[in-house]
Amino acid sequence: MGLSIRNRLTGTVTEITSGAVMGTVAIDVSGGRSITAAVTMDAVKDLGISVGSAVDVLIKSTEVSLATGAVAGISIRNQLPGTVSGLETGGAMTVAHIRLDGGGEITAAITRAAATDLGLAAGSTVTALIKSTEVVLSTA
Repeated sequence: MGLSIRNRLTGTVTEITSGAVMGTVAIDVSGGRSITAAVTMDAVKDLGISVGSAVDVLIKSTEVSLATGAVAGISIRNQLPGTVSGLETGGAMTVAHIRLDGGGEITAAITRAAATDLGLAAGSTVTALIKSTEVVLSTA
């Protein structure tokens, strides 16, 4: 199956916190980083996810925000530090390619104005911010 989602990281489920309808799933991905996904408990059951399961973490590039440093006092659970490895700029949008600390790469599609305001260039240090509700899980 082909997907238009650019960001795909592979990891292992380390914790599942169950709720009545929704829960959170913590996944260890390369480089010792952890990503949290907020998903329905039905999805956890349907996918057969349990601690130790291998999963793919999928994130649309339009759901990745960027900051030019560490961010405190924010509810966004997933904060991945990295370095801009390249930029593709069009009339309205910019796609930033981020080499994550510890390995792996993700892309962020942000407005051209935001990229300019942040002063992004190859080599810029950034933190990719992803809400847990925007993380999709897939199993083989």
